[in-house]
Amino acid sequence: MALDEPKDSDDLFNVKGLKFVVDKEFMEKAQQIKVDFNGMGFSLDSNIELGQGSCGGCSGANGSGGCGG
Repeated sequence: MALDEPKDSDDLFNVKGLKFVVDKEFMEKAQQIKVDFNGMGFSLDSNIELGQGSCGGCSGANGSGGCGG
């Protein structure tokens, strides 16, 4: 998740006054995306299994459970 300007290859969503820009191809694979604020940052859920990735379960500098980057 990052700040981005919309492109022709993106879908735009306005949810409760917040604008979301999502790549159309990614949205097709994800089917549905849930963005939530958990008090320490944002969490994302979708129908895509991401696995552990290259992070390997690092906990982040503030203990948020995420990877910096």
